[in-house]
Amino acid sequence: MTEGNFVDYVKLHITSGNGGKGSTHLHREKYITKGGPDGGDGGRGGHVILQGDTNMWTLYHLKFKRHFKAGHGEHGSKNRSTGGDGEDVYVKVPLGTVVRDTETQEILYEITESGQEIIIAKGGMGGRGNWHFKSPTNQTPRYAQPGTPGEEHGVTLELKILADVGLVGFPNAGKSTLLSVITSAKPKIADYEFTTLKPNLGIVEYRDFQTFVIADIPGIIEGAAEGKGIGHRFLRHIERNSTLLFLVPADADDIAQQYEILLDELRRYNPELLDKDRLVVISKSDMLDDELQAELKIELDEKLQAPYMFISSVAQQGLQELKDRLWKMLNN
Repeated sequence: MTEGNFVDYVKLHITSGNGGKGSTHLHREKYITKGGPDGGDGGRGGHVILQGDTNMWTLYHLKFKRHFKAGHGEHGSKNRSTGGDGEDVYVKVPLGTVVRDTETQEILYEITESGQEIIIAKGGMGGRGNWHFKSPTNQTPRYAQPGTPGEEHGVTLELKILADVGLVGFPNAGKSTLLSVITSAKPKIADYEFTTLKPNLGIVEYRDFQTFVIADIPGIIEGAAEGKGIGHRFLRHIERNSTLLFLVPADADDIAQQYEILLDELRRYNPELLDKDRLVVISKSDMLDDELQAELKIELDEKLQAPYMFISSVAQQGLQELKDRLWKMLNN
């Protein structure tokens, strides 16, 4: 999946089907010239249904088709025959999709399970036929109910990626490099900021054929919670991660301060993110000799209020230990 194919926000216009009309038919057959009412009911209008699909990772398939309209119910007919129901329309979405009302921005539903189905626009009810309305004083009613109209409204779909671990860091901290080394993902890597413009997912293969999913989020800058940079557009993707991996490069001016800035951005965006398990990883540690690393540990033990470790994606240092730490945090 290329960056251009990743879509996590779409607006849809949906219309369910109208219910069919009830019939006003009066029974007629040979030798029965004045039979009673036998008009059948109208069929139900078609629903518009969202369906969770584990094989999808993006809303790209909805980028160019944003109008969905279900079928109308058929009208009732003679012999109390009920009209057929309108055809339902199914819209498949990836797990982690949030459905909002476009006008009010209220969250209506969340799709988190495979095969989960949610009716986001109910079809109209079919009208009752005239045989329902016969009575001793009105034995041949010549009226029936019309079907009720379907629903028509706009919904906004937002995708929050379902991953076990979320990578958090400033631009050019080495998140994409780490993802490419410990998974088979192939994110774009370059020596400039904001190389990653869309989230990337990778599956980490652990011991005994076990796996977990890690997500690389575009770099966050100070003020992202207020809309600065591009990272604020993707902060919602780490809301569903159970563990947050903070990546700070070893050549940063102040590692503890960078961590606090990142933590503060998450706090301002959603304070509940601070309840997640956290691990600080000092990347590019191959730039440090033993003496510098020992001095840095003394400083971090004093300033950093979180567990930390040193790794180097390029030199393949500390990666197995990182996998062990993450696996233990995920399964603790």
